Amino acid sequence: MWLKSSGLASQAPLTPVARPSAGPRALWPPLDFTLGALACCGACVFTNPLEVVKTRLQLQGELRARGSYQRHYRGVLQALWVVGSTDGLRGLQKGLTAALLYQGLMNGVRLGFYSYTEAVGLTDTPGGSLISGAAAGALGAFIASPAYLVKTHLQAQTVAVIAVGHQHNHQGVLSAFVSIYQREGVMGLWRGVNGAVPRVMVGSASQLATFSSAKDWVTRAQWFDPHSCLTALTAAMISGVAVTITMTPFDVISTRLYNQPVDEFKRGRLYCGFVDCLMKVCATEGIMGLYKGMMPVFVRLAPHTVLSMLIWDVLRQRALLYRH
Repeated sequence: MWLKSSGLASQAPLTPVARPSAGPRALWPPLDFTLGALACCGACVFTNPLEVVKTRLQLQGELRARGSYQRHYRGVLQALWVVGSTDGLRGLQKGLTAALLYQGLMNGVRLGFYSYTEAVGLTDTPGGSLISGAAAGALGAFIASPAYLVKTHLQAQTVAVIAVGHQHNHQGVLSAFVSIYQREGVMGLWRGVNGAVPRVMVGSASQLATFSSAKDWVTRAQWFDPHSCLTALTAAMISGVAVTITMTPFDVISTRLYNQPVDEFKRGRLYCGFVDCLMKVCATEGIMGLYKGMMPVFVRLAPHTVLSMLIWDVLRQRALLYRH
């Protein structure tokens, strides 16, 4: 027989093996955590320049009406060129270390937890896939929030001529963690988590649920050979579209909450919280202000989803094959 992993996995041909014993097809949780972390970190290395551009576009014109500010960044390609020509090639990978830390923590927890819910059958219940994906995303976002905070600060930093948003002027990842802790304490490291949790809940639920459903649909439609990687590739592209549409407004709010300066009382100078940020953005920038950076979000999410899900898929299948 061909060995088959979870519903998130592509069905690549594997070596015939003996039929395993009945029971949930779950990996050892620490191993599943590690595989999820490695998959998303691998994808992050390639997509981090798009994350830099997305952050800059989302901070550009913060709380200002359209046409009342200078636009340094006008699109994905132009923004990549501006950052590369001004900050150099290293500028396109700003915040990479913090981004890898975030991806490893958040997605290791998220994918590992979701894989477990699949193994015990929670995703087979009505709405189970959506709820499991949202819960997995919330848990991962909370644990990894400090890394995302530092990543946002570092990716927003640049020379004055193309600067947007507040400039925190950290010297590096460790310096950022230390300065935030010294200025705001432990709670300061989780500043903005109230925007990050709903962002990742929405994104995770839509990504994991649509990837599983789309993969099953493409398989039933028999567009490709059942064992072709094109099945997972197509499902990941469909998933990327769904995630972009649903998550971008939450992504904008999350970026704004993370990057805002704080006063002497350790309170945000621009926003009091998620709802306050939502209302202010809509009032000053219009509804479309919530969709700033939507194109780089998709351009980044599509390959990131493809790479992370595909790598995770392959690693889990090999691990399951080795186990059985």
